[in-house]
Amino acid sequence: MATHQFKTEVNQLLQLLIHSLYSNKDIFLREIVSNASDALDKLKYLTVSDEAYKSISFTPRIDITFDEKENILTVQDSGIGMTDSDLENNIGTIARSGTKSFFEKLSGDAAKDSALIGQFGVGFYSAFMAAKKIDVYTRKAAGDGKIWHWSSDGTNSYELDEVAADSAVAKKYGFDKPELSGSAIEMHLNDDSKEYASRWKIEELIKKYSDHIAFPIFLHYEQKKYDDKGKETGSESKIDQVNTASALWKRSKSELKKEDYNEFYKTNCHDGNDPLHYVHTHAEGTQEYTTLFYVPQNAPFDMYQADYKSGVKLYVKRVFITDDDRELLPSYLRFVRGIIDSEDLPLNVSREILQQNRILENIKKQSVKKLLGEFKKMGEDADKARKTEADKRSDDEKKAIEDWNKFVKNFNRPMKEGLYSDYENRDEIAEIIRFKSTDASGTGDGNYTSFADYVQRMKTDQKAIFYISGSDEKNLRANPLVKAYTDKGFEVLILDDDIDDIVIPGFGKYKNEFELKAVNRAGSDEDLGGDKKEAEKKEKEFKPVVEKIKKALGDKVKEVKLSKTLSGENPSCIVVDENDPSYQMERMMKAMGQMGPEIKPILEVNGDHPILAKIKESDDEALIADVSEVLLDQALLIAGVELKEPAEFVKHLNNLLSK
Repeated sequence: MATHQFKTEVNQLLQLLIHSLYSNKDIFLREIVSNASDALDKLKYLTVSDEAYKSISFTPRIDITFDEKENILTVQDSGIGMTDSDLENNIGTIARSGTKSFFEKLSGDAAKDSALIGQFGVGFYSAFMAAKKIDVYTRKAAGDGKIWHWSSDGTNSYELDEVAADSAVAKKYGFDKPELSGSAIEMHLNDDSKEYASRWKIEELIKKYSDHIAFPIFLHYEQKKYDDKGKETGSESKIDQVNTASALWKRSKSELKKEDYNEFYKTNCHDGNDPLHYVHTHAEGTQEYTTLFYVPQNAPFDMYQADYKSGVKLYVKRVFITDDDRELLPSYLRFVRGIIDSEDLPLNVSREILQQNRILENIKKQSVKKLLGEFKKMGEDADKARKTEADKRSDDEKKAIEDWNKFVKNFNRPMKEGLYSDYENRDEIAEIIRFKSTDASGTGDGNYTSFADYVQRMKTDQKAIFYISGSDEKNLRANPLVKAYTDKGFEVLILDDDIDDIVIPGFGKYKNEFELKAVNRAGSDEDLGGDKKEAEKKEKEFKPVVEKIKKALGDKVKEVKLSKTLSGENPSCIVVDENDPSYQMERMMKAMGQMGPEIKPILEVNGDHPILAKIKESDDEALIADVSEVLLDQALLIAGVELKEPAEFVKHLNNLLSK
């Protein structure tokens, strides 16, 4: 047998599985059976869509056998099978850097960490929690007829060789018949896992985790025979189907329990946790289709990767078509998992047809509306529950708040993407997304507010929704501009997602009535009111001061202005021109390698601050330069902008302290 080294970080992963995650070993059988189901799905599709496979005699099934004496457990499927290169690509390595993300998610809690298995494409390796050695025997359907044997003890290598069709092992698994394809996973159980070579344990796990696999699972076992006196007289070989083998999503909602939905999710979506929410819909009329969508408790590990994997599988008349089509739902809903099953699409539908198909486009459109409606209701239920005093809330009310907080924490950011990518549904999305705020309802852990709630709290004569955006919530709350607005009784939304500077300016108006205004944009202070004549008088009085500062700073600033908003101990702040991108946007563009023109801030100074009086009374250019530089750098720091030359800031500050 040829020996091969495992690629990427497989060896590290195997050591973790073998030595650390024993607390939930049961899931390994779920993962192996799920892989077998996927192999059957793929071949079933090819037999109706690809001429090369249509002549294959295909009887989809999964067979489980065990040997109590030798402690061997085998799961065999009649699916697509693998070639030697498939074995190397599918088992010899872990695709898409799944292992790295897996390790990053680990918490140190074995029971919790084991739930991550499968979510990262490492399901096959979970078998090493129970097996000291694994042998895989496989033949690819409609291939060259070769039978391949993969073997590993879970260390840092595996062996791969070809098996003769007339060999004992080929006959054992039926591969001596040239028409048979599929894979047999033979697991040699370790001393701590002998219980899995047992009829009752296998039946228990299949019922618990894999009952709704859409293909029959048969358990082979020996049943002892007894005479009428209870004396053992021999045994007989029996084969029982141990799962219901029905497509759960096609069953009536009235006959399904929450536990049924949860177990189906865990098996088909490779997640050890229950889903956060699920939506089951059956539509009839001009088009007939069924959808079953799930929202996971945690964000998928690849949610922000360009090559994220779709979580939705497409079926046609219960025949699996694809799980790799990102057109089934818009990208901002890429965290959704589940099933779409159409009765109207042709079985031999191609990817090109899928992208342009009106039937699928309508299913997508209706599915998005259904999901958004569910998300909106989740938020409304949580908001309603919050109105009940904390110590008087029912368990359902507590759960509504807890579930919604999890949704916002994990999926608020991708939902915001829909504000600019899904124009048709942007009004519905605007009702779902949540924000931090200067109001108590948006301050502190787990507290978020909505546009609708903000509008309810607006001052009588207020025409706009005010916000400030940046990269750090704490800095944003401390910004003197925010204080200027809150002192006047205005609420300010705190937007600290990196995507906010892209989404919010392009959103326009909430309900086509309330304009969204950034408090750190030039001109926003007009909404604060005040005596215009007094402001003009003060501006004229401080014009010489402003000109001195502008001269000292030169082209470091676009403009220097007397502030209409600052008061008290805050001597300065920066705003950006309404036509310029924000500093957050500038950072994002640089990170993407798109270097635009440098943003020059507008410096606003507080005429009531003592330091301005110092400049007003002085003609010392060195002093004015030191004060001006400190005013600018301090304002930039408060705004969360990184200083280009921190040493210069320290130098100017020391100069002032020494005078």
